[in-house]
Amino acid sequence: MEKTLKIEGMMCGHCEKAVKKALEAVEGVIEAKVSHTDGTAIVTLSTPVEDAVLVKAVEDQEYKVNGID
Repeated sequence: MEKTLKIEGMMCGHCEKAVKKALEAVEGVIEAKVSHTDGTAIVTLSTPVEDAVLVKAVEDQEYKVNGID
C-alpha cells in the first residue's frame, strides 16, 4: 500500500532527509521516497496508517502537508 503526501516547504536534500527520517519512524511505514523538487513523499506501508499520523510526523519537522493521495 502506498500514499503520496504533498508537502510544502522543503528546499533541499537536508529537508528531504528530515522528512524521510520522520516518516520512516512511524510504525507501519516501510519506506519513504521524498523529493523536495516535486514536493512529495511517497510512503510505502506494511499496515494501514492513519493520514493524521503521517501529517503529524511531517508537520513536527516544520513542513506543511497540503494533501494525501
